[in-house]
Amino acid sequence: MKRFSLITFLVILWCVKPVEIYSQHSTETVAAVINSLIEIDDPERSTKVFGQDLFSTVVLRRFYSERLFLPAWTDGLALPEIAYEMRYEIQQIQFDGLNPNDYHLQAINQLFNRFEAARKGEGEFTIVDFANLDVLLTDAYIILSSHLYLGKINPESLKSEWNIQRTAPELRIDQRLTLALQNQSIRKSFEQLYPSFQVYKKMRDALRFLYEDEKRFQSNPVAQWKTLKIDKSIKLGDTHNQMDEIRARLRFWKYLEEYELENDRSYDSLMQQAIIKLQKRHGMEPDGVIGQGTIHALNQKPADLIATARINMERFRWLPENVKDQEVILVNTANFQLDFISKRDTILSSRVIVGKNYHSTPQFSAEMSYLVFSPTWTIPNSITRNEIIPAVKKNPDYLRSKNMKVLTASGQEVNSANIDWQKVNPRNFPYIIRQEPGEQNSLGLVKFMFPNKYSVYIHDTPARSLFAREDRALSHGCIRLQKPFEFAKILLQHDPTWTDEKISQSMKLNKERIVNLDRKIPVVILYLTFWTDSIGNEFFRRDIYNRDQEILTALNQPRGRKSGI
Repeated sequence: MKRFSLITFLVILWCVKPVEIYSQHSTETVAAVINSLIEIDDPERSTKVFGQDLFSTVVLRRFYSERLFLPAWTDGLALPEIAYEMRYEIQQIQFDGLNPNDYHLQAINQLFNRFEAARKGEGEFTIVDFANLDVLLTDAYIILSSHLYLGKINPESLKSEWNIQRTAPELRIDQRLTLALQNQSIRKSFEQLYPSFQVYKKMRDALRFLYEDEKRFQSNPVAQWKTLKIDKSIKLGDTHNQMDEIRARLRFWKYLEEYELENDRSYDSLMQQAIIKLQKRHGMEPDGVIGQGTIHALNQKPADLIATARINMERFRWLPENVKDQEVILVNTANFQLDFISKRDTILSSRVIVGKNYHSTPQFSAEMSYLVFSPTWTIPNSITRNEIIPAVKKNPDYLRSKNMKVLTASGQEVNSANIDWQKVNPRNFPYIIRQEPGEQNSLGLVKFMFPNKYSVYIHDTPARSLFAREDRALSHGCIRLQKPFEFAKILLQHDPTWTDEKISQSMKLNKERIVNLDRKIPVVILYLTFWTDSIGNEFFRRDIYNRDQEILTALNQPRGRKSGI
């Protein structure tokens, strides 16, 4: 392999003064400079080029070594179109929710400006400038590719646990760059690294439009809008002193056009239709009533929605690629919804109830393997201590009314009447409480099991009225399903003996019935506060678990030196 020593490079610099751009720099001469820039003997020493820390070390050096350190983006005389394309792609990376300045954009722009000035006879562009720019563009390609493929943030570093497993094939970025340069197509090379979900490109388009909204916002008097507050819900025909401000925001978001007003403080039918559109976008009941949730949505500025979009595009980069190609159960806790998907078709959608803020449903993946009809519920110790024992102390008939039994650790039933409940210390209660199958059972008539370390599962519930609520963060962490019968029917459709009647009968037994599935179905419990559908409609959800800010902070953190790539 042909290499150039640092001494050779110093001799070149001593003998060759900076020259005008149209002097005959050979690619071999630029290669000598590139070699000296990236071949550092001390591994602890930070590699700097044009004042910039290089993010990659291993891949960068492997890429240039395999091409004998010859420049990738220049011939030593000019900057071809492919170099301009790479700079453009760095600029466009903001529409992936990433920060262009993480990829040396300012330094690259400075070198491009110096090159353009030299072409006009204003200044000079030297051998070192060509080499600096070449290395920075390559380093930017490498780290940008890594971020598009895996995300900028390692989800394992977050406080809010992310345990959705992803097996990502090794990404030979140096080989990808070589191929992209041969094919003269940087854009296509990056697109191949996008998350495999079709909606990602639609999300990218949506973010582009949000940036345009932000420009309008900054140039529009409505940009000064203040936080709206209401004391009670506003219904059609009501009047309110903030109605004109609400109307202005609806016009800004293009839900409402200008029209002649009879009373600028009145909530009329045209406004109501605009409010319904807003409510659908933000996942509220589209009833046209302006409540606290609607006011929260109206207070969102374009910058707020841009941040939310960026956060969730990063989350999409963490998801397993094979989810889209198989039978999978997706639960978006922020949307309070379960979707059963088979070969990209949504077979069933159902409302769900998820964990309260202080019992938040975790983010993880597992495999569903069996169902339990007419389940019993072994009540967790925390619920026994904090809820059951206090209830029994107030009402001695509580256990019987809830069809609950007291058991020893070995499963032997204990007569609850023989326990002096007033003297029971909840902290050292020696028994287990189990609720028997039936209509009152807190797990309902069926539960769907996917063993996991969180002891979270999907189940029916007797509290059916709760599904009508907008905010359905109400459980202790498990997922309550609005359509348990329909879900069981789909899971068991491989076996024709499981008729509707048989399923109904199995849900009303006086003891548990376990049914193994004929296959293991991936279950992914995720948390998305923004996404689009296949035609580009945008959907935003409230950050019920306060998980977004940690990701946003990490996305905004300037990228440091990363020597492992």
